Amino acid sequence: MELIIFLIIGALAGFAAGLFGVGGGTIIVPLLFIVFTQMDYSPDVIMHLALGTSLATIVVTSISSLMAHHKNGAVMWPVFKNLAPPMAIGCFAGAAIAGWLSGIHLQLIVGLFLIWVAYTMFTGAKKAVDSSRILPSTGKQVAAGSVIGVASAIFGIGGGSLTVPYLNRYGVVMQKAVGTSAACGLPIAIAGAWGFMIFGMKAHTAVPNSIGYVHTYAFLGISLMSFFTAKFGAKAAHALSPQMLKKCFAVLLVIVGCFFLVKGLI
Repeated sequence: MELIIFLIIGALAGFAAGLFGVGGGTIIVPLLFIVFTQMDYSPDVIMHLALGTSLATIVVTSISSLMAHHKNGAVMWPVFKNLAPPMAIGCFAGAAIAGWLSGIHLQLIVGLFLIWVAYTMFTGAKKAVDSSRILPSTGKQVAAGSVIGVASAIFGIGGGSLTVPYLNRYGVVMQKAVGTSAACGLPIAIAGAWGFMIFGMKAHTAVPNSIGYVHTYAFLGISLMSFFTAKFGAKAAHALSPQMLKKCFAVLLVIVGCFFLVKGLI
């Protein structure tokens, strides 16, 4: 039964990864939080385990989503080269920071962050992309990548929730922002998953079937299914208008953000 649940989560997460360029974390984290709670894991580690496992699965999801977006010519590789290295370093550092935070604090932080991103994305959907704007210098892109990397580990969402609006702000159309975000999700996920495994093992937290804060069975089940469904989400992304894509993205983030706020406050 658990494997079936993980496969269903993987199917939904993969589609979301291809559609929104968020690595599927916005789907994986809340659903894993619910599943791990039902499995009677310690409340102190459930959120950490959901975040670490989410980032591990995004490694596989990002590869599938990246290939689909690259095929559509939607990945801006020069931008990727500037953002990816600092994102990876920042994400590893963010995993250490997340390990120091309590589960409840993580829930509240993630909830507030997602609602804020949803607001900026929804209001941005009403505005046309200013194509006259250009991306900032390489140094500023590196700095932005570092911040996005740290945040990605704490939120377990592959960086898309920050990378997409960041690129939108500088005149990048939604499809290319999503495609580039999907590519950036790979180094973020690798560094973040590695960090959660290392810092989870150092915490000596006894969780069955896990390596540090990464649940192996959940990783295998979700990764297997998400790899196949991510390409369908990528196709859907290129069929929708940029404005509609932004609004769908914002609605998803509001739902997930409210979920974590309610769980953290009750």
